[in-house]
Formats: sequence, structure tokens, C-alpha cells
Amino acid sequence: MSHSENGQLLANVMQFGHLLRRAGLPVGPAETLAAAEALTRIDLMEKNEAKAALATTMVHRREHREIFDQAFALFWRDSTAARHAAAMALMEGRKEPPEPRKNPAARRVAEAFARPRIAPEAIPEPPQLDAVLTASAQERLQTMDFEAMSAAEIVAAKADIRRLTLPLDARPIRRRRPDPRGALIDLRATLRAGLRGGGEILSLARARRATRPPPLVVICDISGSMARYAQILLHFLHAVANDRERVQVFLFGTRLSNITRQLRHRDPEVAFQMIAQIVPDWSGGTRIGEALAQFNRRWARRVLGQGAVVLLVTDGLDRDGAVGLAENMDRLHRSCRRLIWLNPLLRWEGFQPKSQGVRAMLPYVDEFRPVHNLASLRALVDLLSRPAPARDAMRKMS
Repeated sequence: MSHSENGQLLANVMQFGHLLRRAGLPVGPAETLAAAEALTRIDLMEKNEAKAALATTMVHRREHREIFDQAFALFWRDSTAARHAAAMALMEGRKEPPEPRKNPAARRVAEAFARPRIAPEAIPEPPQLDAVLTASAQERLQTMDFEAMSAAEIVAAKADIRRLTLPLDARPIRRRRPDPRGALIDLRATLRAGLRGGGEILSLARARRATRPPPLVVICDISGSMARYAQILLHFLHAVANDRERVQVFLFGTRLSNITRQLRHRDPEVAFQMIAQIVPDWSGGTRIGEALAQFNRRWARRVLGQGAVVLLVTDGLDRDGAVGLAENMDRLHRSCRRLIWLNPLLRWEGFQPKSQGVRAMLPYVDEFRPVHNLASLRALVDLLSRPAPARDAMRKMS
């Protein structure tokens, strides 16, 4: 391959990397260089070999493969495609609006392909004049379903999620804290002060009971029906895990994976790449009963002490038909202080617990709430910030 051909190939790979990045894939300079190197070692006339080489070096997660396939088919069908992006956008504007359930991957790639790149010197002006429109767009973003979001809206939603804080309801613990106005008398501190003063006790040292947020345990479904929601919720869990102590996060599809250590990495992209390497069943099937049985057997005694709060994130659609699900839900419920089930299917007003999995799980949860947009996440933060009612009271309310 000549020097000019090699330069043209690198330019095309860079353009393709920009397209993938605008579509939401974590593609950086390292992936671009690796892809260009891989293409020099194959027969470029074989399209399948080229596609495999690019996918191997530029795709890190299973759920990104569909977006990659759409982008590859759109970009490499015409070597001058990048130059005609604006024209294609105009053509798309003359067409009828897409169907509401159009393939999300195809929509995100089309938006990324049609979006013109902003030159470095083209810095937008501060948006003072567009404050009303910005507020309106922000309100719309709060109530938009995660599954219906475009690539740009997902980026905005992730930025909003990173600003959320989770002040869990603090609970009294056995430890005491010095407090001059505390209701408790600290005999040890009183005696120590007396010894320093020659053995004479002049005043009583006082203390109060210390408080500490309870442990938070999240068990999140990453099966095919939950992949989009889990992908965005991971950004929320990453922010929570890096903001407070005693947070444990587990993912499950057909098996259970503990991602707590990987999620504590400060850089979210690095954390998610580490998670992708240890979670083999993303966007696969669902075995809720088996995953909960594994959690109860291996992890419950380690992480569910001191009044732990458990967030179970799943749609309840179990591939095994709820085998062993009721028994494991009962054990999980008795092992924690508060079990909250977050289900994106509750976004539908006419939702009915018809599946076997949902019917088996419902009797053993303290609260049943939706989790499908930013507003539902904010409602969850508000819920966890308030003292939990007694379980008998929660039973009466449900």
C-alpha cells in the first residue's frame, strides 16, 4: 500500500471513528489507531474481513454492536459519504416522521451521520437569549423515556444523572460522638478529663448517638429487555458508588456479577470498559430466580447487614417461568430492612402483573416504583432521603 493510500485509509477510519463517537460509542484515538493498523493486515477487498477488523478494535460492549453494524453499512457503502452528510440531513427532513418504535440504533446512527461537526473556532455564544427554550427542553428531557432518547438526549441525560446526589436516610449506630449538648453522659471521657485535672471531676462530658446511612445494595437486570435502561442506570450507580461508602452493585442476566470494585473507578468510561470485560451476558436472557439464589447464597450475609436497603431493578420477565423466584424473594426480603423494586414497565398506565415472574415477586417487596426517565430517578432519590415507614405500614399502603 502506497503512502497516499495509507493516509487516505487513516483519514477514512478517523471519520468513521467520529461517526461512532457521535452515535454514543466510546471510541477514542487508541481505538482509531488500532483499527487503522488492523486494516493494514487484511485484504481490504473482503468487506467481511474489514468489518470484523473494525468491530474487534472499536466495539467494547455487546449492546454497541447493533449501532456499529448500522454505522458500518451507512459509512462504508460510499467513500465520499461523509461529504454528503448535510445533503442527507436535508433529504431526511423532507420525509415523513419515523414510526415511534423505529429501531433506536438506526435512529441514533442516522442522527450522528447527519450531524455536522463543529469547527474548533466556531464556539457558540452563551445561551442567554434561549433560556426559555432551554428550560422547555430540560423539562421535556425529564419526562422522556430512556428507550426513546436520541444519542444527543442520552448524553444530556447522563450529564444530568452525574449531578444527582443520594442522601440516604441516616440511621443511629452504636458509636457515640462528643457533643456538649448531647443527651448521653460519656463516662470514659469524663474520667479521662478528671485524671488530667488531678482526679477531680469538674463537669460531665456529654455525647450523642452517631448516625450513618445504611448500606445500599443494587441488583440490576441487564437482559435484552432491560439493556437500554441498565446502560443509563449504570451512570447513576457510578455517581452513587463514587459519592458514598458501603454501596454494592450486582448485575445479572443468566448469571450474577459483582461490579462494585470496577464501578468505583473515577472515570466512568474506564469503569464501564472494565465492567464489559467481566460481564459476559449483557443483553442476553434472564434468570431472576437463579441470580437471586446465587446472591442469597454467596453475598447476602456479607452485604445485607446494618439495615441495608436493596434496589432490585428488573422488569420481572423471567426466562425460567418464575422457578424458585418466590422463595428467593422471600429470603432476600427478610434479609434487608427495605426492598424496593424498580420496574420500567410501570411507565405504562395500564400495567398489570400478568407474568409469572411479576406475580411471584410482588408479595415480597416493600415498594414498587417505575424507573424509566430522569423524573423517576429524582423521585427515587427523594424517596430514599426520607425515613422509611415500618413494614406493616408499607403493607397497608400497597
